[in-house]
Amino acid sequence: MDTLHVVSGCSGGGKSTLLSTLQKQGFPVFKEAGREIVASEQAHGGSALPWIDLAAFAERAIAQCLEDFRCAAQLTGPVFFDRSLIDAVTAYEHATGSKQYRALLQEHRYARTVFFAPPWQAIYRTDAERQHGFAEACAEVRRLEHTYSQAGYSLLRLHECPVTERAYFILNHI
Repeated sequence: MDTLHVVSGCSGGGKSTLLSTLQKQGFPVFKEAGREIVASEQAHGGSALPWIDLAAFAERAIAQCLEDFRCAAQLTGPVFFDRSLIDAVTAYEHATGSKQYRALLQEHRYARTVFFAPPWQAIYRTDAERQHGFAEACAEVRRLEHTYSQAGYSLLRLHECPVTERAYFILNHI
């Protein structure tokens, strides 16, 4: 669907801040499923956390991404996603080696151009919900680039610049 726009890329690369800016401009935004899952699991003592059980975490993210996609498909005009089903499937494949969810990537299509935040060490931070280091974030980027490419998406890299410039860049490319 050409109105469903994904912002993906490096953990800690400024995606959520960028999407918050777009949301303040009136665009519908679906938050990153992973952050919400981590917060819920931590609040309830769960183990579906990327650093404990990545496969269970990814399966929960896949389910949430499918629900977000269904909801977004009912909206008109540009809609933005902080990560997507492709990210969740990539995490699952990394954890298990299984491609069992790969068919979902063809059944649930986003706009062909994906806005991609490359590693940006100057702003990268760990926190209670992002416990992996910068090197693992960079490895994740390589996996995402590969899966997005295999699924037929074109990656448009975001520059290291102020968030307002990034938002302007995206809006000029949709």
